[in-house]
Amino acid sequence: MFGIGMPELIIILVILLIVFGARRLPEIGSGIGKGIRNFKTSISETEKELDSANKEPGGESKDNPGQ
Repeated sequence: MFGIGMPELIIILVILLIVFGARRLPEIGSGIGKGIRNFKTSISETEKELDSANKEPGGESKDNPGQ
């Protein structure tokens, strides 16, 4: 995981705790989680739109006609 081990993660978490405080960390984590969830949702919706746009009414793909 990018060369980050357990000691490094603990140091990062301690620094975050000092900078933001114990009350703000859950809010920050929640915001990051919501952002990741929205990103995944938008990616999956975009993939579905692209798949449906590549399909012709006959069910064949525009990229591979005759298959």
